[in-house]
Amino acid sequence: MKAALFDYIRPDEVGAALSLLADSPGAKAMGGSQSLGPMLNLRLARPGVVVDVSGIPGLRTVTKDGDSIRVGAAVTHAEIEDGIHPLLRGTPLQKIAAGIAYRSVRNRGTLGGSLAHADPAADWLVTAVAFGASLEIVSPAGTRHVDADAFMIGAYTTVLAENELIAAVRFPVASPAMRWGYYKYCRKTGEFAEASCAARFDSSTGMARIAIGALSGPPRLLTGLAAAVAREGQTACTQEAIADAVAQAMPDHDSVDRKLHAVAVRRCLAQLLGAEESTWR
Repeated sequence: MKAALFDYIRPDEVGAALSLLADSPGAKAMGGSQSLGPMLNLRLARPGVVVDVSGIPGLRTVTKDGDSIRVGAAVTHAEIEDGIHPLLRGTPLQKIAAGIAYRSVRNRGTLGGSLAHADPAADWLVTAVAFGASLEIVSPAGTRHVDADAFMIGAYTTVLAENELIAAVRFPVASPAMRWGYYKYCRKTGEFAEASCAARFDSSTGMARIAIGALSGPPRLLTGLAAAVAREGQTACTQEAIADAVAQAMPDHDSVDRKLHAVAVRRCLAQLLGAEESTWR
């Protein structure tokens, strides 16, 4: 099937893109087209105007801004993976980007596009929540900042208004004390995750966050388990404690889903703690 007729416009600045979205009811912003493209071809989306923001220079930079690293929304997964931007080299983001889908997808898919699409199984959603990131959202009225854990409302649904764009994502700068983990279970390499978990701990700032993804809606934080692990370390990572935390976070899922997520949490925490999972109780 081919897409229904639409106008394609590729502006070169954010202001022009916002004007197009505001002046064209039903217009859709497009980043790397890895999500919107198939939806257009299947006619699940039929916008009259597609506004391609992938080439806007203001959305393609990575800078340090105070205690955060600001990653432009149009930066691709592959650019993060390849260390094109010095500020992202050697960071967790570089390693996480390398595991997204396939290289052909990473070449075009963008950070902001993935978040705006809000597929519950997406890598960047659960990462942004666990890492305490915030989203910089722009509109003709100005700029607002939304914490990652308040951005997604439900599957494929976010707080973005029709005339808004994600301009950047801000990740906290890591200290030498920062530790992290990320694990996802896929039936086949490159496919969407069946279960995922991301965690970031930083004793210098008091950050202790564990988030599970690939749910029926937004990622969910395991606040109690994170506090226990920050306080007790590996001792808190018992099978019972992890299973209880997962069950409380996803009571609307069946036992198979909860088991998959519990395994994802254990393996994520094993990475974070640098421990052998097989030795845990």
